[in-house]
Amino acid sequence: MPDEPAGSSIRERLEKVTDHLRKFDGVLVAFSGGVDSSVLAALAYQALGSRSIAVTAQSQTLPGRELESAKRTAEDIGIRHMVIHYNELDEPGFAQNPVDRCYHCKTGLFRALRALANELGFDAVADGTNASELAGYRPGHMASLEQHVLTPFADMGITKDEIRQMGRSLGLDTWDKPSQACLSSRFPYGNTITEEALKQVEQAEEFLFDLGIGQYRVRHHGDTARIEVPEEYFSLILRNKQNIITRFKALGYTFIALDLEGFRSGSFDIK
Repeated sequence: MPDEPAGSSIRERLEKVTDHLRKFDGVLVAFSGGVDSSVLAALAYQALGSRSIAVTAQSQTLPGRELESAKRTAEDIGIRHMVIHYNELDEPGFAQNPVDRCYHCKTGLFRALRALANELGFDAVADGTNASELAGYRPGHMASLEQHVLTPFADMGITKDEIRQMGRSLGLDTWDKPSQACLSSRFPYGNTITEEALKQVEQAEEFLFDLGIGQYRVRHHGDTARIEVPEEYFSLILRNKQNIITRFKALGYTFIALDLEGFRSGSFDIK
């Protein structure tokens, strides 16, 4: 029996998620503007129209550029978009940066989103966690389970690669967007997270973005900035070495290092 055409498989996944979302009387999508939440928001809008909403939490850990990108993506989808203010640093247990930091953040965030959904008369909050992520260290997923947040991609076994294909099929510009993580992931566990240090990291990463680097992390080790980029960007980093040194020192770093292992998503996570 021949293999099922990939396009047909993706169409079936799109329909399966959309059919699932139609069962709810209103869905609020936790919306970062990345590929996962963008596909979920697009499907929620297809399924429910005005009974769907994308909500982005503006916080110290969300780069300003990502917030603006989320606004544009929501507008392209057509879904109603709301920005709320959320201060993770006030969430008990977050700023101390324990290994389950994401659990504390997501617990507070989902609680806030649930309250907003109740105000709007929506009966569900949904999150774009996918099946690929469940293989890694994801304490935030425990928070979604405890807060009864819908995770249709994870529940249906839909992987990151499949979500990218779904996004491409839907015509979303974010379908090939590099994976992002909140700025708190740049700090080694146990190192206190402060608003000042978050701004420092954001501005350092913004400088790398302006150089034309597509994927990056600036890991914050006190007075040392450890730059993670894919190996194909090493030469670009070295060509701009003096400019990077000057900018990073102006931001308050004393030492600037290029990690020869290259970019690794979640390099501080428990293995």
